[in-house]
Amino acid sequence: MTAAATLPAKPRAHAVPVSVDETVELLKSGAYVADRSLATALYLALSLKRPLFLEGEAGVGKTEIAKVLAATLGRRLIRLQCYEGLDVASAVYEWNYARQMIEIRLAEAADKSADRTKLGADVFAERFLIERPLLQALKPDPAGAPVLLIDELDRTDEPFEAYLLEILSDWQITIPEIGTVAAAEPPIVIVTSNRTREIHDALKRRCFYYWVDYPDAKRELEILRLKAPGADARLSQQVVSFVQKLRGMDLFKLPGVAETIDWTQALVQLDRLSLDPETINNTLGVLLKYQDDIAKLQGSEANRLLDQVKAEIAQLQAI
Repeated sequence: MTAAATLPAKPRAHAVPVSVDETVELLKSGAYVADRSLATALYLALSLKRPLFLEGEAGVGKTEIAKVLAATLGRRLIRLQCYEGLDVASAVYEWNYARQMIEIRLAEAADKSADRTKLGADVFAERFLIERPLLQALKPDPAGAPVLLIDELDRTDEPFEAYLLEILSDWQITIPEIGTVAAAEPPIVIVTSNRTREIHDALKRRCFYYWVDYPDAKRELEILRLKAPGADARLSQQVVSFVQKLRGMDLFKLPGVAETIDWTQALVQLDRLSLDPETINNTLGVLLKYQDDIAKLQGSEANRLLDQVKAEIAQLQAI
């Protein structure tokens, strides 16, 4: 008798936190370092079952919050990546037209006298419905309500934004051929925006709002310890100080936390224990994403910033 194959274990569902302190610990268990104000906004959104609207520059960790929530709560993560021209067929549902046509042809071939009206009604059964992220998020899940990430909403156009109002207000979607699909339990909704355009007030009113800013030096250093544990302590401190100074410059795109982590990991890969002018010039493409910004920093400006960084760190260590 052969042994039955062992199925992979499903992620264990956890209860939502019941305090701000628990929310801080929940995020920390997912290697996300959050300040208390963000943890407070997230706790309120979870406990009051309201969407959380996160706005901020690209690369500050908005999307990561949804991923960490899904992982730490043991919930399914459903991601709707927004883009210009996003429509109902891609975001909510569409009918499987090819399968519907095949079903009709097979039914007609089997019974020449088949009632076309009845056939037409049958092809709008749920088995022909292709569920997209927003509809999936309203369906029940044994692990609990899923985490729905509506990412970069500012990339869509206003008609789609208006369509979201029904979902975020009543947690339901109307499908003309079937009726209304309502969520038994509202999903945990995280909406993000890089603020390339303003989101309408009607949608914002349905959410709790939080601006995700760049972290201060202390928190960014703590993030690096979690995300780049192989980096030398001196290198991490220099990287954070250097990036913090860059954010005070007039650059086209300031480096986010994601770029800080990428740069540190690249430096570790190059076996660097501290920053030097040549390494900075050779790796700026990891940290900065526009040639004009790289050209502005390369050479003497990078050397000047590095000298400032080393002097300030030495001063702090001497205290």
